[in-house]
Amino acid sequence: MKYTYQTTNTCPKKIEFELNGDVVSKVKFLEGGCPGNLQAVPRLVEGMKVNEIQEKLGGILCGRRGTSCADQLAKAVEEALEKEKECIPK
Repeated sequence: MKYTYQTTNTCPKKIEFELNGDVVSKVKFLEGGCPGNLQAVPRLVEGMKVNEIQEKLGGILCGRRGTSCADQLAKAVEEALEKEKECIPK
Protein backbone atom coordinates (compact mmCIF):
# COMPACT_ATOMS: atom_id res chain seq x y z
CA MET A 1 0.00 0.00 0.00
CA LYS A 2 1.22 3.53 -0.77
CA TYR A 3 1.67 6.00 2.07
CA THR A 4 2.44 9.71 2.32
CA TYR A 5 3.94 11.05 5.55
CA GLN A 6 4.08 14.75 6.46
CA THR A 7 7.49 15.34 7.98
CA THR A 8 8.27 17.51 10.98
CA ASN A 9 11.33 19.73 11.31
CA THR A 10 13.11 18.56 8.14
CA CYS A 11 13.78 20.16 4.77
CA PRO A 12 11.63 17.73 2.76
CA LYS A 13 7.97 18.26 3.59
CA LYS A 14 6.76 14.76 2.66
CA ILE A 15 7.90 11.18 2.32
CA GLU A 16 6.12 8.77 -0.01
CA PHE A 17 6.72 5.03 0.10
CA GLU A 18 5.07 1.68 -0.38
CA LEU A 19 4.61 -0.91 2.32
CA ASN A 20 4.02 -4.56 1.46
CA GLY A 21 3.56 -6.38 4.75
CA ASP A 22 6.52 -5.01 6.68
CA VAL A 23 8.78 -4.45 3.63
CA VAL A 24 9.42 -0.89 2.44
CA SER A 25 9.94 0.13 -1.19
CA LYS A 26 9.75 3.10 -3.58
CA VAL A 27 10.77 5.72 -0.99
CA LYS A 28 10.68 9.33 -2.21
CA PHE A 29 11.43 12.49 -0.24
CA LEU A 30 9.44 15.41 -1.65
CA GLU A 31 9.40 19.20 -1.54
CA GLY A 32 12.96 20.01 -0.47
CA GLY A 33 16.07 18.51 1.03
CA CYS A 34 19.67 17.65 0.14
CA PRO A 35 19.73 15.85 -3.22
CA GLY A 36 22.50 13.42 -2.24
CA ASN A 37 20.78 12.24 0.94
CA LEU A 38 17.41 12.11 -0.77
CA GLN A 39 18.81 9.73 -3.36
CA ALA A 40 21.01 7.69 -1.02
CA VAL A 41 18.54 6.91 1.76
CA PRO A 42 15.86 5.45 -0.56
CA ARG A 43 18.44 3.24 -2.26
CA LEU A 44 19.77 2.01 1.07
CA VAL A 45 16.37 1.10 2.51
CA GLU A 46 14.82 -0.45 -0.63
CA GLY A 47 13.48 -3.87 0.36
CA MET A 48 14.24 -3.47 4.08
CA LYS A 49 11.80 -4.37 6.80
CA VAL A 50 10.30 -1.68 9.03
CA ASN A 51 12.15 -2.89 12.15
CA GLU A 52 15.48 -2.80 10.27
CA ILE A 53 14.87 0.78 9.19
CA GLN A 54 13.92 1.76 12.73
CA GLU A 55 17.06 0.15 14.17
CA LYS A 56 19.43 1.72 11.64
CA LEU A 57 17.89 5.15 11.06
CA GLY A 58 15.71 5.95 14.07
CA GLY A 59 17.20 8.61 16.30
CA ILE A 60 19.65 10.06 13.75
CA LEU A 61 19.73 13.83 14.21
CA CYS A 62 20.48 16.69 11.81
CA GLY A 63 21.96 19.63 13.65
CA ARG A 64 19.65 21.09 16.28
CA ARG A 65 16.45 19.94 14.62
CA GLY A 66 15.91 17.02 16.99
CA THR A 67 15.28 14.74 13.99
CA SER A 68 16.52 14.12 10.45
CA CYS A 69 15.25 12.87 7.10
CA ALA A 70 16.36 9.37 8.07
CA ASP A 71 14.70 9.60 11.50
CA GLN A 72 11.48 10.86 9.91
CA LEU A 73 11.51 7.90 7.53
CA ALA A 74 11.84 5.53 10.49
CA LYS A 75 8.83 7.21 12.11
CA ALA A 76 6.86 7.16 8.85
CA VAL A 77 7.28 3.45 8.20
CA GLU A 78 6.48 2.61 11.83
CA GLU A 79 3.26 4.65 11.65
CA ALA A 80 2.28 3.02 8.36
CA LEU A 81 2.86 -0.47 9.73
CA GLU A 82 0.70 0.33 12.76
CA LYS A 83 -2.09 1.56 10.46
CA GLU A 84 -1.89 -1.64 8.46
CA LYS A 85 -2.10 -3.74 11.62
CA GLU A 86 -5.24 -1.83 12.66
CA CYS A 87 -6.89 -2.75 9.34
CA ILE A 88 -6.24 -6.48 9.68
CA PRO A 89 -9.33 -8.26 11.08
CA LYS A 90 -8.71 -10.21 14.27
